[in-house]
Amino acid sequence: MKKEAGIAALLFVLCTVTAILNPKFLSPVNLTNMANVIGMFGIFSIGLGFVIISGGIDLSVGSMFALCGVLLAMALREWNWPWPLAALMVLLVPMGLGWIHGMLITRMGMQPFIVTLCGLLLYRGIARFVANDTTKGFGNAEGFETFANLARGKFLGLPMPFVLLIIISAVMWVVLHRSVYGRHLYAVGRNEEATRFSGINTRFVVTITYVLAGLLAGISGVLLAFYTNSVSPSTHGSFYELYGIAAAVLGGCSLRGGEGSILGVVIGTALLQVLQNLVNLLGIPSSLNFAVMGAVVLFGVLADQIVQRRTERRQLRSPAAAATKTE
Repeated sequence: MKKEAGIAALLFVLCTVTAILNPKFLSPVNLTNMANVIGMFGIFSIGLGFVIISGGIDLSVGSMFALCGVLLAMALREWNWPWPLAALMVLLVPMGLGWIHGMLITRMGMQPFIVTLCGLLLYRGIARFVANDTTKGFGNAEGFETFANLARGKFLGLPMPFVLLIIISAVMWVVLHRSVYGRHLYAVGRNEEATRFSGINTRFVVTITYVLAGLLAGISGVLLAFYTNSVSPSTHGSFYELYGIAAAVLGGCSLRGGEGSILGVVIGTALLQVLQNLVNLLGIPSSLNFAVMGAVVLFGVLADQIVQRRTERRQLRSPAAAATKTE
């Protein structure tokens, strides 16, 4: 909880400074829009957090958004599918892709970086081919108004993406922190070989993790598609996987695996979006957005490395370690 408390304190300070520099930060319109964005980004960031805890990485999320957005728009506007069937399709597609990632990593012994990097290129290319490299949109959502309202409406005054983030965070908290699968996931991230020798099916754990990440990416993909109301297959969702990885790292997920929490990922997402909002409100050129994100990721990894080294030094100086050395 120390990491989460520190990040929460940093988020509070950043919000306070932003509000002082520009009072518009606390305006209802800005807060609603920011809650909307935090909801969309937070959902798939939780999935990426799971993958990072397992000791892996997923670089294909942004391209999944493009593919799912194109398929959703075409299913609703061109193929005239019922919206429940279209929604089911765009959830099953990324889950299937996540299963393929998991199988290639666990069965074929491929590195997660290579597998998902190839996915990044492949899914973007398929999206452009399917859409004939043209922008697909939802228009006035005629015939699927209920679906559109579920994706971009409000509940008790809160944007639906933010409401979904709260619900999904609660469910995934139970999965990660109160289930057998969650304990196995942490164990795999810390030492996969030792976990396998202890009798745990590490292949199953890793594969399910990528399937869950795909499911959450599909949910975020639907929300993002309706948020933009149009999908350009060549640019839609570009680099969004980096935002998710940055949020997870900021939230305390170690890129070495075996560390992280749902609360930390959510706070990390909020912190990252507040930083983006600060850049916009202060009139800083938007071209610096990626520079800010890169600096944040670098800071997060550096801080994690420093903490890790201090922990190792304390363990070496502990009485048990000293006694072992004496013997």
